[in-house]
Amino acid sequence: METFTYLGADGLPVFTYCWKPAGEVKAVVQIAHGMAEHAARYERFATALNEAGFAVYANDHRGHGKSIPEGKTPGHMADQDGWNLAVQDMHLLTERIRNDYPNVLILLLGHSMGSFLAQQYLAEFSGAVQGAALSATNGPPGALGKIGQLVTRLEKLRLGAEGHSPVMAGMTFKAFNKAFKPNRTESDWLSRDEAEVDKYVADPLCGFDCSVATWIGMLDALTTIASDTNLAKMDKQMPLHLFSGTDDPVGEKTKGVKRLLDLYKSHGFTQVTHKFFDGGRHELLNETNRDEVTADFIAWANGVVG
Repeated sequence: METFTYLGADGLPVFTYCWKPAGEVKAVVQIAHGMAEHAARYERFATALNEAGFAVYANDHRGHGKSIPEGKTPGHMADQDGWNLAVQDMHLLTERIRNDYPNVLILLLGHSMGSFLAQQYLAEFSGAVQGAALSATNGPPGALGKIGQLVTRLEKLRLGAEGHSPVMAGMTFKAFNKAFKPNRTESDWLSRDEAEVDKYVADPLCGFDCSVATWIGMLDALTTIASDTNLAKMDKQMPLHLFSGTDDPVGEKTKGVKRLLDLYKSHGFTQVTHKFFDGGRHELLNETNRDEVTADFIAWANGVVG
């Protein structure tokens, strides 16, 4: 594993991990991690990809991991426009990858919050990557999303942009965990593998509450990325793979993922595939059947590379 830092869209140092295979690189996988976690957690997955001939790059999103400025609150992307800056950060990393590997395909994998960043990325930078996979994602938010947008704006007035909202925590992570009572931890919703859950709980760079500004950015994006305008910008012939656990609350136990699949179908996307893993919770790459999930991803990626 190698690490480096590059300057993000506004000059923020963005910390990045890179895992390279011993032999020839058949393609590169760029990973966009989820909310309240960090890129180093993908090392096991990256190692498996290396063994299959893929190089892997993964940055810590601004406000996460080692991309948190000194003295700043974890989970705070920026006072203004942090979400869009994070998307631009991802593209700057893609450009770095293209410079490192000018003649290979780049595949983008976005998990959870990273899948929403990826959906926006695929519209704003259409053609920059040659395939994308969305893990633990969701589609158009509907009425609940509008309620969240209103709540976060009220919370910003009360707490400020960098404040942490117990209301939002209750509506999201805590609500997700209630579905798995009796609860052993506050993060049981992530995986059936208790050892993996315990590692997440013990990790000081995981499980924090994100700032009100970050929540506003993501909830606003959920509406934008599902719009006709956004979908019209995307490459409808690009391979796109969605995978989710059937017990993942973020994807509404696949209902939200199916809404997104229907949206892609209705807008003429031609290479969309999906896989639902029975009983899987939110973090499929840390699930009890993670080897199966990893093998499925590698099979899809090999199919794209040809």
